[in-house]
Amino acid sequence: MAKARTQFICQNCGTVHSRWAGKCDSCGEWNTIIEEDPTGGIGGGPGKQPNRKGRAVTLTTLSGEIEDAPRILSGISELDRVTGGGIVRGSALLVGGDPGIGKSTLLMQAASALSRQGHNVIYVSGEEAVAQVRLRAQRLGAADTNVKLAAETNIEDILATLTLEQRPDLVILDSVQTLWTDAAESAPGTVTQVRAASQAMIRYAKSTGAAIILVGHVTKEGQIAGPRVVEHMVDGVLYFEGEGGHHYRILRTVKNRFGPTDEIGVFEMTSGGLREVSNPSELFLGERNENAPGAAVFAGMEGTRPVLVEIQALVAPSSLGTPRRAVVGWDSARLSMIIAVLEAHCGVRLGQHDVYLNVAGGYRISEPAADIAVAAALVSSLAGLALPPDCVYFGEVSLSGAIRPVAHAAQRLKEAEKLGFKSAVMPKGSQDVSEASRKNSVETGSLPDLVARIAGGTILTRERDEND
Repeated sequence: MAKARTQFICQNCGTVHSRWAGKCDSCGEWNTIIEEDPTGGIGGGPGKQPNRKGRAVTLTTLSGEIEDAPRILSGISELDRVTGGGIVRGSALLVGGDPGIGKSTLLMQAASALSRQGHNVIYVSGEEAVAQVRLRAQRLGAADTNVKLAAETNIEDILATLTLEQRPDLVILDSVQTLWTDAAESAPGTVTQVRAASQAMIRYAKSTGAAIILVGHVTKEGQIAGPRVVEHMVDGVLYFEGEGGHHYRILRTVKNRFGPTDEIGVFEMTSGGLREVSNPSELFLGERNENAPGAAVFAGMEGTRPVLVEIQALVAPSSLGTPRRAVVGWDSARLSMIIAVLEAHCGVRLGQHDVYLNVAGGYRISEPAADIAVAAALVSSLAGLALPPDCVYFGEVSLSGAIRPVAHAAQRLKEAEKLGFKSAVMPKGSQDVSEASRKNSVETGSLPDLVARIAGGTILTRERDEND
């Protein structure tokens, strides 16, 4: 009799090892390698499935009629924006976020909103009992809806229940790490179980046309726990973010097969649940001190939405041999690069100063267009000079000190004008900018020129054209 073959799989990255080890060679995590049976479950060994003759599929051409994907509008505009205009029927979405951030609250509000529109919604909880989910529904005012509720973790039982019911429009599973299937022998939450459970639910969604939302736990680095293959199997990946000390939450798209990525939806956590924030710029600029040095307003873009946020910098003399560099809401390596460019090309000496950088409101910036705003905030704090309160900044800084144009300049300026900002500092050569906006803005092509304007207090003084 052949000896049973086993594998050792890292629960953090999914790497397969031939024998157990305390540390994974791929991701470097300790005590994450667990023994699993590779022959069981979906995607088992080749000898376990009966051989059958393949069938020919129909080949077609790239040209032809294109139909828009049928969508379900939840009525929550921020959620519909993030999903690209509504949840696509037959699609699978993966929602991740820190514990207690509000994932279950958001999905319960979405389920109740869809149910009020007449859609058939089923909510399956694997972490909470039915009574706990009912308490949340009462707090959110969703107890009077027709959302069908169950507390189950076995995939076979869930699928059998779904086949007995009328075909649902939306099925919510909270969470994927608690699901398990009889086809796999490993424990719930392992790579094999998560992959098998997700694949079974995705197959059900594609075959019936019901939309599936899977809730995923996140690691301490903020990534969805479990194998990365789950993110590749689903049609969309959403992250629910927020800081514990702030009352707002951001729903961010990192993958969407039926719409744009990098879209965000902004919500405010209240005692009655999540409230939509239609104008997030006002939220991030609500407690702004206009006369404080070291504060610059950055006009950023999140997908198709312009967002204005304040960047705060504090530069103070250091008594340590190695000065501190603390960053909240931005890339620390990007800050080091901006400091190096300021010292090498602008004569701004920060080697003996502690540098603290903070993005107001707990918001996190990922695009390089914030380079100019960060540099202006650093110089303003070092010189002790407040920047003009009605001016916004955007532009990318290169290692040579040049300032490069960024995309969507017109949308950034339009959002700034709507909130009362009268001027902007932007790169030369910005496209699609109206002449009226150019007259009230400063276009600069190098970082030394911007630093000289800030130090001389003439940041809003436009250079005269050479033809004058």
